[in-house]
Amino acid sequence: MSKKEVKTNAMRILDRQKIPYEYEEYECKEFMDGIQVADQLGYDHSLVYKTLVTTGKTGQHYVFVIPIEEEIDFKKAAKVVGEKSLEMLHLKNLTSVTGYIRGGCTAIGMKKQYPTVIHEAAEELEYMYVSGGKLGMQLKLRPADLKKASHAYFADVIR
Repeated sequence: MSKKEVKTNAMRILDRQKIPYEYEEYECKEFMDGIQVADQLGYDHSLVYKTLVTTGKTGQHYVFVIPIEEEIDFKKAAKVVGEKSLEMLHLKNLTSVTGYIRGGCTAIGMKKQYPTVIHEAAEELEYMYVSGGKLGMQLKLRPADLKKASHAYFADVIR
């Protein structure tokens, strides 16, 4: 008997929207940052993006998808989403706000649809890797498809 394929919420959304993607599962018992994941899977770092969740001065949450080796520029990011300032969402609130855990957070299929920005460098890529919605899962998809599935837009939001 074959092992049943495990679908995450993000994968079900991609399937429903008929968006092509590939996924890879890997051994992961606890949080690993994007660089560790890329190294373990042999991915080019420039193709792997991390998902950050922030809170604006207004209390609204915003999602940013940026290259794993980069840091968010809070001033640029705040300007892009029309906020005075942004700060990282406290880790203890991540699951209640997004439905995902640290290391398994993806811009696709959060509890609510938050304004989402993908760093503009992704637009030039043929494909990219993002978390698949749980620890130990990466999705490979076209940046335009991530944009569509997460209702995002592209902008410069890194230092």
